[in-house]
Amino acid sequence: MTEPQPLRIKPIATVVGGHTEVLDDYQGGVESIIRLREDLPLETLQGIEQFSHLTVTWHFSLSGPEAVELHARSPRGDERWPATGTFVHRNHRRPNQLAISYPRLLGVDGRDLIVTDLDAVEGTPVIDLAPYFTAMGPRGPVREPAWPGEMLTDYWRDADSR
Repeated sequence: MTEPQPLRIKPIATVVGGHTEVLDDYQGGVESIIRLREDLPLETLQGIEQFSHLTVTWHFSLSGPEAVELHARSPRGDERWPATGTFVHRNHRRPNQLAISYPRLLGVDGRDLIVTDLDAVEGTPVIDLAPYFTAMGPRGPVREPAWPGEMLTDYWRDADSR
């Protein structure tokens, strides 16, 4: 069996504009741009304007290895919610500090993908992007405990309402 190659990741784009500070809530209603690197051909985006949403993989670049927490803890340090393991959280305390978001695609202007509801801050490196395919979403009923909905009540509230 051949040994797997080392993982080498080079960001394909950068977030321009949008959120300027890291916040736990109020991520909605903010427009930003995902700007494709200059050395990638424009035709890599051909046809993307036909989709309403994107799947964007990005790096928590304002954090560092010291923020990783490999233990169970209550979300946001709030004891109202049960202590859960690192891989039950969706934040920068994960080992590779990667996130996946599903922003709405508003338009395309050359290398710029204009989006809203991207919960990444300006300057964030984008590792990968793809259109969101409904057929590739969850199959069957989705199950989750009550605490994520309680915790995220204000997550998509417009930033202007802070």
